[in-house]
Amino acid sequence: MNRIDQAFRRLKAKKQKALIAYLTVGFPTVGALPALVRSCESAGVDVLELGIPFSDPLADGPTIQAASQQALKQGVTPALVLRQVRRLRRMGVRVPLALMTYFNPVLHYGVGKFCRDAAAAGADGLIIPDLPPEEAGDLRRSARAAGLKTIFLASPVSPMERLKRIAAASTGFIYFVSLTGVTGARSSLSTDWRARCRSLRRMTDAPVCVGFGISTPAHARQVNRFADGIIVGSALLEVIRRAGRNGPRAAGRFLGRLKEACR
Repeated sequence: MNRIDQAFRRLKAKKQKALIAYLTVGFPTVGALPALVRSCESAGVDVLELGIPFSDPLADGPTIQAASQQALKQGVTPALVLRQVRRLRRMGVRVPLALMTYFNPVLHYGVGKFCRDAAAAGADGLIIPDLPPEEAGDLRRSARAAGLKTIFLASPVSPMERLKRIAAASTGFIYFVSLTGVTGARSSLSTDWRARCRSLRRMTDAPVCVGFGISTPAHARQVNRFADGIIVGSALLEVIRRAGRNGPRAAGRFLGRLKEACR
């Protein structure tokens, strides 16, 4: 069974919610990745998203855009990210890893080859925000053949018919966006997403996890009343940026508080 499926099965048995964290590979440096991943794992992160940087990240706000630019300046490519994934697995990292990027780098690499190489390196799933399910036939087939999960995004303004297509195409979990906008830490969360999230959960047995804007344990508790887990990205990167050399330790403390809110 795929590691993502295993993680959600364990959480369901414990009646807990998922904590999913996002790191940009190459932020603040490529060399910092192993320590950051270890901190995430030690803090109890259930699934870790590793971002492959892209020059035009349509869904990402200023924090992740800046992290992606810093990574690109260091020469981070999809091939380098896959080498890092393989290295993490050789180090004994066991947390499920989902690669998050945009379709252009995957298409340039070759869809089938990317899926095969990602799975061989030790990845468990793919998140490609600018690839809708209707246009993802090749990716879904290649991912399924390689044993990778395909995780699609839904939003508070997704029509019901579209939610059904997203639910049918998603495996592993569904990424539900809490707002109409880009990623970024926020002081408060909208409640507009709740009704659509409820509707989506009635359509599928796949876990539905909510991201965009989640920054505090209070946000986590609020969201987890309606979803199967939370996704935190920009707020985590901000913690790492502010902490400098102490980034891994600060990340672990921050994620530990969020994990408590998921229990």
